Amino acid sequence: MITLPAKKFVASIDVDAQNTFTEQCPNELPVPGAEKIVDELNLQAHYAQYRIGTKDAHSPEAKWVATEEHPPLSKIEGENMDIRWPVHAVPGTKGFELIDGLPKVTDYDFFVWKGIEPDMHPYGNCYHDLAETMSTGLIEFLRYHEVTTILVGGLIIEYCVKNTAMQLKRAGFNVILNLAASQLLNKDLADTACEEMKEAGISIIENYKDLQP
Repeated sequence: MITLPAKKFVASIDVDAQNTFTEQCPNELPVPGAEKIVDELNLQAHYAQYRIGTKDAHSPEAKWVATEEHPPLSKIEGENMDIRWPVHAVPGTKGFELIDGLPKVTDYDFFVWKGIEPDMHPYGNCYHDLAETMSTGLIEFLRYHEVTTILVGGLIIEYCVKNTAMQLKRAGFNVILNLAASQLLNKDLADTACEEMKEAGISIIENYKDLQP
């Protein structure tokens, strides 16, 4: 059980909880059971004064898009891209939209869109670039509102969730990853990611019931 500070010091973040990562978009990056995280994301948000949302927002012509010659997860050279991915989360498509049951974008207290530039594919939501020098404004928003503790959930654990959580931890926040509010694509990679987060001092809980207001 983790005891939280007063609600005004707590934020909850929904990391890239988009249809692109669900089985509604089988040609993008579908994760089995991804839609099941919605209820848990909504439940953990009750413990927080501020709710943050994030989205991938990618061009279908991005330089990191996989091809027959260069399949998904193959390496690619670039300052702000590292491996190739299928086309996903294109603005204006079903994959770009938040999963049903989550708030409208305008109902969040702060929102981040990342990866809009065709030669940039960041994972964490605190910075636009892989070198972590160009802020998205998320850390500044949290500091301005004197947030100390952040509840993290979303898609997917081994990439965007882990990187967002690690960035927030390095920025000095108390970070709590809710496994029931998250989902994974590759179990081995997700297990490794969880170990890395634990070593960095990030707390990991099974579900919202492990939180004590």
